[in-house]
Amino acid sequence: MIRLRSRALPLALILACCLSAPHAGLAQSAPATRVGPPRGAVMVVGGGVMGPDLLAKFIELAGGPDALIIDVPTAGGDSVYPADWRGTRALKQAGARNVVVLHTTDRKVADSEAFAAALARAGGVWFEGGRQWHLVDSYAGTRAERAFHDVLARGGVVGGSSAGASILSSYVLRGARAGNGVIMAPGYETGFGFLRGVAIDQHVVARERLRDLADSLMPRRPDLLGISEDEGTAWIVRGDTAEIMGRNKAFVYGGRDATDAGVPFLTLWPGDRYDLARRRVTHRASGESPLSAAFVDSVFAGFGGAGGPTATVLVARRGKVLVDRGYGIPPHPRYMPATTVPNYPLGGLSRGYLAIAAQLAALDGKLSLDQPTGDGGRTIRELLGDEQGGARSLQAMAAEIAARSGTPLATVVERRIFGPIGAHKTVIAPDGAVQSSVDELYRWSLGLDAPAGFVRDTSGAATPRDAAAALDLQLGWNADRAFGGRRLAEYGTADGRRNAFVRYPGAGAVVIVLTSSDDADARALARRLAERLFTGPADR
Repeated sequence: MIRLRSRALPLALILACCLSAPHAGLAQSAPATRVGPPRGAVMVVGGGVMGPDLLAKFIELAGGPDALIIDVPTAGGDSVYPADWRGTRALKQAGARNVVVLHTTDRKVADSEAFAAALARAGGVWFEGGRQWHLVDSYAGTRAERAFHDVLARGGVVGGSSAGASILSSYVLRGARAGNGVIMAPGYETGFGFLRGVAIDQHVVARERLRDLADSLMPRRPDLLGISEDEGTAWIVRGDTAEIMGRNKAFVYGGRDATDAGVPFLTLWPGDRYDLARRRVTHRASGESPLSAAFVDSVFAGFGGAGGPTATVLVARRGKVLVDRGYGIPPHPRYMPATTVPNYPLGGLSRGYLAIAAQLAALDGKLSLDQPTGDGGRTIRELLGDEQGGARSLQAMAAEIAARSGTPLATVVERRIFGPIGAHKTVIAPDGAVQSSVDELYRWSLGLDAPAGFVRDTSGAATPRDAAAALDLQLGWNADRAFGGRRLAEYGTADGRRNAFVRYPGAGAVVIVLTSSDDADARALARRLAERLFTGPADR
């Protein structure tokens, strides 16, 4: 924690602060922007766990691994934060070598030249989560706030997650001391204004908050642009242009595009771009792929009719979500995405979770994958490879993992797998059966691409990197080759029915299909999507 005595600010620094302060009323350098920063970038994250892609992007925008990054944990509400507090670990593990904690609860300290001077060399400022009012009470209107703006004026990055995301806008949501259920709180409605004319909400899918902006803010403040984002998902804003990155969706209220059918907002996905000043979509990642909406609808033509089977599908490639659709899913009372609810029984797709859980227990020295089990003497490795074994082999594996680790299976999986990927709505039964959605399976896919998060508390290896390297990410998957590269697949049943989860690691692609029908040929559905993704329309 940095606490320094105050001295008078040099005139040049005062002028720089005034020019970069919100609502300063002075002309900005060309090109003029109306919402975002004239220079630098703003990164808005919806809370929860950030993936390595977002952490790497923030470090890049700050100037690289050697750039000075200021971590502001004040929203958390503690009086003191040590220099090595846990909030700095994710940035350091992602490669940042110069992370400094800056915190005070004393406005006089925040208004001192010495405290603000700690920001003079910063390439990035990160506001941690907690409660927004702590940030307002400590920094609003102080030299520290003006110094935060100076980071942007120098071309750096300012970002935050959860409460640290809401404070980035000119209008603060959920700032009330009484609790975050109060959307609009007099006295705590003015944010730091890195994004002007904007209000930001977060945790909107995980906490089912999608109705809140529409019900509370927009009727009273239609002049504002409301934006929100799923956990682990970010708006990367340069000037007035924003791009979506991360683990799933972002949302716009009060824009000029038509809203999604049946809801008061527009949905964006990773890879999409949005003009915050014109309030319009400028690019859809789905437009880059041959998977048109008409083609996907034709593939799922047998789903969604009255009384018929339901289905959801997600296709992504290199961090961009190209398809995310539901068929026959009834509207949710709180506008939750059709691809997030309901959960589907995964059947054979549960095998991958058990494979990682077993390997984590092995890294901890609790079991051996090659030790005989009570199921006919077969080893866990053999059970994981037994696609024909169905629910019986899953149950045998689940029982063995729980018995050898001395911990209920659900506890192991929820703490070691669901937690690191931010899967709040995926559930696992004691017998190893998992229920989930295509959106949360996409989080699982991204976690498998960067497995270090699963092993941070593993005791059996020297470092998380060593432990992650020891994981066999093909265990529990059917491995072969297709479209010029490796294919890893799991299906709801041994003959490819009901569900399909197919990954193409070399191409950074994933195809996920979940259905309610035991008769659905999910393998064939996923293959049609992959063929179109990799080869394009037949007439090309």
